[in-house]
Parts: sequence; C-alpha cells; structure tokens
Amino acid sequence: MDASPHQPVPALFLSRVERRYPQGEGSLEILRGADLAIWPGEIVALVAPSGTGKSTLLHVAGLLERPDGGEVYVGGQPSARMDDAARTRIRREEMGFVYQSHHLLPEFSALENVVLPQRIRGLPAGEARSRAAELLTFLGLKDRLSHRPAELSGGEQQRVAIARAVANGPRLLLADEPTGNLDPQTAGRVFGILVSLVRASGVAALIATHNLDLAARMDRRVTIQDGLIVQLP
Repeated sequence: MDASPHQPVPALFLSRVERRYPQGEGSLEILRGADLAIWPGEIVALVAPSGTGKSTLLHVAGLLERPDGGEVYVGGQPSARMDDAARTRIRREEMGFVYQSHHLLPEFSALENVVLPQRIRGLPAGEARSRAAELLTFLGLKDRLSHRPAELSGGEQQRVAIARAVANGPRLLLADEPTGNLDPQTAGRVFGILVSLVRASGVAALIATHNLDLAARMDRRVTIQDGLIVQLP
C-alpha cells in the first residue's frame, strides 16, 4: 500500500484477503479476495448472516488470525509478515475490541477495568486513572466509577467495555454485536453513545450487527457474499 507522507491512509485496509479452513480432504473458503477500506472517523456496519464469514473477517482484521492470501494494513502498515509479538503490539496499541458480552473483570471497579489496559501499555497510574475517569464520565458513568460489574446494569457494563476499548486511543475499533445482549431501548442508547465517542475521537469503526435499524445509522453498510465484501445501498 503506497502513500506519500502527506496523503491520508485508511485506518484499516484489506487487500485481496483470502481465508480458508481445512475441511475433510479439502478446504472451506470463507474469504476469496476480500477488499475493504475504512477511514479515520468512519463507522461501517458489517451486516451478514451467520455462516458467511463475519467472525472470520473480524478476526483477520483484528490480527487474531492470519490470512491465507492478501494483506491487512493497519494505518498503512502491512501485517502479513509480522511476527506474533509485532501483531500483539498492534492489537494493544492500535486497536480496540468490543464484544457482545462485556468481558469485564468482576473483581475490579468500572474505573479499574478501564485503567488496566492503559497500565499494561505502560501509562503512569495517575494518567491512566484520569483518562479512565474522563472516558467514563463522557459515557454517562460519572457516579458509577467505583462500582463493580455486578453492581451495574447491562447497558452500563457495555459502556464500561466501550471505554476500555478506546482507553489507549486506538486507530481502529472492531465491535461484534456490541448491543446484542441489550433490550432495544438500551441498545439504541448505548449505540448512540458509541457513535458519539467514535465521532469525538476520530477512530475508525467496523461494527458487526444484525440490527438493521442500528446499521442504517452508520456511514455505510457492507456484507459478505461468496467470500467478497460487497457494499450495501
């Protein structure tokens, strides 16, 4: 991927990505030359039925799986030939992940759950706590900083998970059904907060969802057809 120092590059760029899995004596092709570019500040909905490769695409984009062909660029950096340590560093410093289940650490408070990834990256404790408090306050949780996950509602837990995902200032946010476990009203509210945070931070976001109403609120929608990424109207 060639770009001059003054030319913007996508936060995520998939170029001719292939991914297949062994099946019997042959293989099952999931991605067959998939292309996708997501730019800073852009929110893209991935709307795809189960079994079409949605999770595979997210895993490849998040450097959790290596493609069998093609290239995945994160901020213009090619990743296919990176060793595991370099890929882990990119995930830690350049990416944030939000899942359907919040995966918060139950023994830690909301604030501590957001502090932890920053401390792992090497930020001083005071700076990490200040950043965590700022994010949680932005997400409407100013009065819940000391509460543990069991003391929070489902929507509050997911907002903490979102804060944790962006705590290190990632270039790219990958979310897999981030409101899937929430009732429709709470889902809409949490999604609205997520969009506001993405807009405010300038992070690029790829959000997989089955919720067509939420998908319609994003900048554009894509799906997977025959192993290719296809733009939806």
